[in-house]
Order: sequence, then structure tokens, then C-alpha cells
Amino acid sequence: MKTSVKWFLVQRFLVIMVCIYLSGELINLFYGLVLVPVVLPFLKSQQIEITGNSDIGGWLLQLLLYFLAGFLPSGVRDWVQRQIDTAMGNSINIQVTSPLYSGAWGVLLRIMIIGGICGILLFRILPYVVGAFCYSWVVTRQFNKLLEEEKAQKLASDQRRSLLLSDIAHDIKTPITTICGYSKALSEGVVPQKDRQTYLDVIYAKAMRMDELVSLLFEYVKLESEGFVLRREEGDLAELTREMAALLYTDFEDRGMQLVLDIPEEKMIFQMDKLQLGRAITNLLTNALRYGKENGRVLVRLKEYEIIVADEGEAVDPDLASHIFDPFARGDKARSSKGGSGLGLSISEKIVRMHGGRIILNQKFGEGYTKAFQIRFPEHA
Repeated sequence: MKTSVKWFLVQRFLVIMVCIYLSGELINLFYGLVLVPVVLPFLKSQQIEITGNSDIGGWLLQLLLYFLAGFLPSGVRDWVQRQIDTAMGNSINIQVTSPLYSGAWGVLLRIMIIGGICGILLFRILPYVVGAFCYSWVVTRQFNKLLEEEKAQKLASDQRRSLLLSDIAHDIKTPITTICGYSKALSEGVVPQKDRQTYLDVIYAKAMRMDELVSLLFEYVKLESEGFVLRREEGDLAELTREMAALLYTDFEDRGMQLVLDIPEEKMIFQMDKLQLGRAITNLLTNALRYGKENGRVLVRLKEYEIIVADEGEAVDPDLASHIFDPFARGDKARSSKGGSGLGLSISEKIVRMHGGRIILNQKFGEGYTKAFQIRFPEHA
């Protein structure tokens, strides 16, 4: 059970217990100021004498037991009454001298008095009954609310899963169609000799594209699985960021893009899963490589436990920006021309969140950059 739910139930329990206590005190006050002054004259008029000291609940209970014992045979009745006196500590002494309590009429009077006493005692425990009912109602309503939320989350999860499968099928079908078409043309010998290498290059590129997609999908599913946990250990966040940038340095050069590094030389110790966090940073760099401006700049900055990857490419459409970290979140233009899977940013977001941080898209970063992805860890969250 979630801690917030436990705290909610504890709060409601304490509130109800306070209400029960206050209600009990009010009932005791009512007994003392109203009920006793009314009941005692009635008992006196019935020639029922009560002596001794006890609280209102004690003498009502003893009175009830006394009248109930009156229905028993005389020998048994005397024994039961002695046991009552012993159990109650002789707190009060009850003497009935009225002849009205003998015979059939006496039985009826006893039943009426017993009913009245039971009603008074039930009124005494009324706050506990109402409190138990209220707490049961609160707990039931809270759990029904949780079940509804869980049902809604499951429905949303099923919808996302269906959309994910649809996008996977779309992205895999395109390269498969190309591979099938080109390989068939090669096998049937309809491709001129001078174009055979071009066809083979296309087949290879599409196969690598499928491999990339399957690898990303594998990572995404692994992060979603319940049994997956990070293997966190102390490491240098600055060194990790430099390593990930160095791995893609040649790719940035091939596109004529300038990689601007602003990473401190001193160590920045952080508890992290180096493999997973390195993948999250690499995905951001790959996104900048793919969608950044050709011959433009890409900034990689680490400052106060905040990693920034900014580029000079086109700004993200506001509609897409609102759910850019969802799996396969891409515009049609990106789908057709850039070749991105849309899974990389979603994987990065999950990894960062599992490290206790958060990742945001900032399209007002400045310094000449059109957009920036900023990873903020707990020290800078």
C-alpha cells in the first residue's frame, strides 16, 4: 500500500477516535445532567432503591443484570445476584420492595425496564457504532477510488501498448518492404551490374535500421519490466559525459557539426548505473546529431549536476513537445525523413527518472541554440 494511502487512513482513524471521545464525553454529561435526575425519581416511584457509588454506565449495567436475573428460579437468582455483586465490586446495592414486580404484571414491568435500560446503554455505545460505520465508509470509498485509478491506469497502459505495437509494426514494415523488394530484384537478375552495389548498400542500411529499432525496443521493454533494477555505484558524472560525447565525435564531424564541450575537469561524484545513464546521454546526443542543424553547433554542458545537450536545429512543434518523451512520439515529417524511432528520448526519460532526476525540453535556452534537453538530478532538481 502506498505511504500516502496509509497516512490518509491513519489521519481519518485519529479524527474519528477524537470524535468518538468527544461524543462520549457529551453523552456522559447528558447522563449526569438530564438522564440521572429523570431516572432516579422514576426508580424511586417504583420502590427500587439504589445505594452505593458507581459511574452511570456501571450502575445501569448492574441494574440490567439484576432485572435479568429476576427471571431465574429463586435459588439460581440469588446465586447470580451474589456473583453480580462480587463482579461489580459491590459498587451499588439494589433493593426492590414494590409488590408490583411479582406475578405476570411484574414480568411485564421487568421487561419494560430492561428494554429502557438497554436503550440507554445502546445510546452510550452509539458513538462507537457510528465511528466504526464512518471509518468503514471512508476506507471503502478510498479503496474504490484507488481501484478506479488503477483501472484507468491499466486502460491507459493498454492503449499505449496498442499504439506502441502499431508504431513498431509501421517502422519495421518500411525497411522490410525495401529489403524484400531490392533482394528480389537482385535474385531475379533485373538489376544492372553497375547498380548492384547500390542495392546492396540500401539493403544493408535498412537491415541496420531494423537492428537499431529492435535494440531500442529491447531496452525500452527491459526498463518497463517489473524486475529491472539499476546497478548504482559511485562514479564520476563528468567523466561519463565526456566519454559519451567522445564516442560520437566522429559522427558529428561527418555532418560538419561542431561539438562544444563545457564539462568541468574536477570530479563530480554521483551514485549511478553507468551503463544505463551513459545510454540516456548517448540518446540525447544521437537526437542532436539527427535533428540538429548540419554544420551547426551542439552544446554538451555539465554544471551542478545538470547535463545539457543543446543544438541549433529546428524547434520542436508545441503539440509534439508536450509529449515528446512518450514512446514513438514523432511528427510525420520526422518519421519520413529523419528516420528516428522516437524511443530514444523515452528511454532516456525513464533512466533519468529511475536515478531520481528529471529531464525537460527547453526551447528558450538561448546562447544561439534553438532547443536544449536538460537532465536535472536531485542536487539540482
